[in-house]
Amino acid sequence: MTFAATYDDVRAIRATEPERVAKLLAARRRRPFVPADGRLMIVAADHPARGALAAGGRADAMASRPELLDRLRAALARPGVDGVLATSDILEDLLLLGALEDKVVVSSLNRGGLAGAVFEMDDRMTGYDVRGTVEAGFDAAKMLTRIDYDDPGTVETLQACADAVTELNRAQTVAMVEPFISRRVEGKVINDLSPAAVVRSIHITQGLGASSAYTWMKLPVVDEMERVMDATTLPTLLLGGDPASAPEETYASWRHALALPSVRGLIVGRTLLYPSDDDVAGAVDTAVAMVRPGVRA
Repeated sequence: MTFAATYDDVRAIRATEPERVAKLLAARRRRPFVPADGRLMIVAADHPARGALAAGGRADAMASRPELLDRLRAALARPGVDGVLATSDILEDLLLLGALEDKVVVSSLNRGGLAGAVFEMDDRMTGYDVRGTVEAGFDAAKMLTRIDYDDPGTVETLQACADAVTELNRAQTVAMVEPFISRRVEGKVINDLSPAAVVRSIHITQGLGASSAYTWMKLPVVDEMERVMDATTLPTLLLGGDPASAPEETYASWRHALALPSVRGLIVGRTLLYPSDDDVAGAVDTAVAMVRPGVRA
């Protein structure tokens, strides 16, 4: 089974040979989810499916699919990078290009809460489902779990995420939960990043489902991270988001948080894929050095 060499090849395969996706999934070289050193460095790219295309101050930074794929392939090729989190369109492009061999793959489940929409908090499971994740041979499935105390629809989000956590645990596949306490301010959804709110979101979501044996947390880096991480014993990856602070300040906060109990690594997207100096390899290598100080580019 051969891989696509160009994006024109990808387009042609999608049009005339879509069955190659299933064949490549079945033949894909896999590796353990957690490597021998117990650390993980994962690149995230599920933002476009929620209509969130902004990065690095540009509203349409992620609009070009070939450019995004170029950046993802550059990131995945760097030493110490374990894998990628994305939706099926992106993961299958990377699969066809041979970029998922020997990589950890995390599917993205709920992308229905489109950024800026009146229904943004109704983040339904419109991406992968548990069956699709397991059948693809992927390692984990991630779900955004925003909790708005003023929105009665939040309980439906909690139920959907709880069901997914239960199914994933029964399939012995990692359920990665990304919780926030959220609210609308002048019509815009705002995530409360105060330590108290993050702690409360952890306690609510780590109890979802009929088992937590395969549950991991995906948490923001905020103030008082010692207090935040004291709220859980679950393995945790830190998310990067699209920070407003200078890169040096962002990296310093990551470095501090990576030393805390339960923290196993980083799962970062726009910060690394669209750095201010446009040096993807350099940004990724800096992050890898924090997760794995012994790795050299």
